[in-house]
Amino acid sequence: MTAHEAFLNQFIDLYSSLFAHDGFGDIRIEIKILRRGQKEVIIHCGKQYRYVIDCDQALANESMIKHLLKRDLLA
Repeated sequence: MTAHEAFLNQFIDLYSSLFAHDGFGDIRIEIKILRRGQKEVIIHCGKQYRYVIDCDQALANESMIKHLLKRDLLA
């Protein structure tokens, strides 16, 4: 599993958990540009989950439609 896939799985799990919660919830994503073609993606949701993702490889094996959907989801 790539770091990008791990991030998406964690994000979907957190979103599902917040959506099912009977009350208020908060989730925020922060992206920092790093050197060597990487980005640090931080999920804030009570706890922080940090991933360093290689930008060139993150979307290399996905269809263009999946790429656009995930880009819109993460925007």
